[in-house]
Amino acid sequence: MNATRPGPVVALLAALVSVFLLMPLIAVIPVSFTPTRYLSVPTDEWSLRHYRTLIDNPAWAQGVWLSIRIGVLSSFIATSLALFFSLGLWMAQPRHAGLMMGMALLPMVAPPVVSALTLYFFLISLSQVNGVVAYDTWAGVSLAHAVMTAPFAVVLITVALAQVDRRIDLAARSAGAGLFTRIFRVILPNIRFGVLTAAFLTFVLSWEEIGVTLFITSVRAITLPRLMWMGLRDNIDPAIAAVSVVLIVLVVVVILGKTAVQMLLARRRKEH
Repeated sequence: MNATRPGPVVALLAALVSVFLLMPLIAVIPVSFTPTRYLSVPTDEWSLRHYRTLIDNPAWAQGVWLSIRIGVLSSFIATSLALFFSLGLWMAQPRHAGLMMGMALLPMVAPPVVSALTLYFFLISLSQVNGVVAYDTWAGVSLAHAVMTAPFAVVLITVALAQVDRRIDLAARSAGAGLFTRIFRVILPNIRFGVLTAAFLTFVLSWEEIGVTLFITSVRAITLPRLMWMGLRDNIDPAIAAVSVVLIVLVVVVILGKTAVQMLLARRRKEH
């Protein structure tokens, strides 16, 4: 049976929709080459001055490095908590599992302003007893981001566990396997893709988080999104367009690399 392919009209409409959706991203590219000190589309002269600013100004490198550290730590915390929670529900099947799941997903449906205010007062309270996990510290921001992104990890890991046959866990338990053996050698290998996806998603969500970050940071923990927000709010720095282009290029490279790897693996499978 031959796979159906879209006709020329459908392909043309899909291309037009894709271009329409990508126009805001494409419009940033010429703006990043403006020679002026404000956002504008260059006419006669194109300049790399704003790309040089990203290298010469250490604040951008510090913001990127801080966002990476916060993203990695918050992703680890959120994924670990989501994994323990989802495994507990899947293995124990408590009576009020639905209520517990609803409580775990609450940060996902709560208004961002409410979550931001709650985390602000929480970190202010922690600041009175320690100076590490506190307001305007990278560890405190990581904890806040973990709280906001953990529900998404719970959803992904729960969906992955739903695809696992419970009989393999029962067989391992009947064979005398302990709890840790069942988790690390039976269950986790079957949901590793879901766990890795949850870790990646929580990192991306932490990387781009700005709403909560504005409430829980001041002058010390300046992440890349907050730095871009400051540039737009205070002086509309065209370097923001240059940063956006760099991030777009990185995303495109990652997508193309992933596609190339998948095509290479598919070709090797056909050869074997």
